Amino acid sequence: KKGLIYRGVRMVNWDPKAQTALSDEMKVEIDTAALADAVAWTSRVIDARPSNPILAGVKLEAIDGTLQFSAFNYEISARHHIEAGVDEAGSVLVQGKLLADITKSLRSEKTYLVTDGSTLTITSGKSKFTLQLMPDTEYPDLPVVPAMLGQVDAPTFVQAVNQACVAVSREENRPVLTGVRMQFQGDKVVMTSTDRFRLARATFTWTPQNPDVDTTTLVRGSLLKDVARALDEHQNIRLDFDADSPTLLGFENAGRVSTSQLIDGEFPAVDRLFADEYPIQAVVNKQDLLDAISRVALVAERNAPIRMTFTGQEVALSAGSVDEAQANETLDIDMDGDDITVAFNPSYLKEGLSAVTEPFVRIKMTTPVKPVEFNGQQEADSDESMDYRYLLVPMRFNN
Repeated sequence: KKGLIYRGVRMVNWDPKAQTALSDEMKVEIDTAALADAVAWTSRVIDARPSNPILAGVKLEAIDGTLQFSAFNYEISARHHIEAGVDEAGSVLVQGKLLADITKSLRSEKTYLVTDGSTLTITSGKSKFTLQLMPDTEYPDLPVVPAMLGQVDAPTFVQAVNQACVAVSREENRPVLTGVRMQFQGDKVVMTSTDRFRLARATFTWTPQNPDVDTTTLVRGSLLKDVARALDEHQNIRLDFDADSPTLLGFENAGRVSTSQLIDGEFPAVDRLFADEYPIQAVVNKQDLLDAISRVALVAERNAPIRMTFTGQEVALSAGSVDEAQANETLDIDMDGDDITVAFNPSYLKEGLSAVTEPFVRIKMTTPVKPVEFNGQQEADSDESMDYRYLLVPMRFNN
């Protein structure tokens, strides 16, 4: 084994043929479905091609009537635990993806895990697998989970994440734009993302550990979506953060604990993009507008805009050109202000509107070239909700 030092942790290039028994003996009886679920959730943080082979492992620790799982890739950690019948306590490290594939294929109600020297035997019904152990003494220590910052019910968090992540950039060469800025201000959390062409902002109320909290983090949008997808929506999610060591954000829900390294960088100053006043406003049924956009966009070439002409109490949607296919559709609206024509990327428009949870959407405009704000509202004649604000920059177009 060739050793190396990475961020203060000694690592090895693991050779399974040269592996010697480095783990305690372990003997466990466990519910098969719970085992498969825990392994699948924990192993999701394992990279397809880990920077070091040892990081392909999932660590299993049997102790005090529980089987604990952990995985790490230097950026994200995952910890989980479930009840188990522990006949012999111990700790082992095995190939995570292979273990996930095996456990999800098992059909018997109970599964038995037993170590013998350098192997782990998995028995469930008439199925039996034997895996080579990895040297768990060489596995890096997982980061310490910060203290709790506050908590919120899972459905509220999931909705906010889905809305805030709409404008997360896919440009990996600009890491700051792949993140979501999370501002914790008293009992409010504001989540914002931008890819320079649009901006998405979600705000929700939560229960902070300290009512005077005022801090900001920048966390990867892809991680937030991954966390939201796996939440037990019947339990709260706890967010963990230490302002004195602001490099890590933790998430806890239903016995599952994740941590993520925060993005190091300055999020763009985007607040100034929202106009103080919007002299032109229109309210329209959200689903009718989404359906019309989908139909009209059928004739739009790639990256070509869809035009929206607001006149009186109607909006006319159009796409295409005179020498190609064209499409037009008109919707009734409730409008205040002067006539105006704006054009948008249809994909960006649909993604932003789809994140609106209310049945109506208010479209707020200043000029044909300045950002347009979209908000949901519950009734056609009610005030708009400011819990989700979507800002989209119009495209230039030819008449």
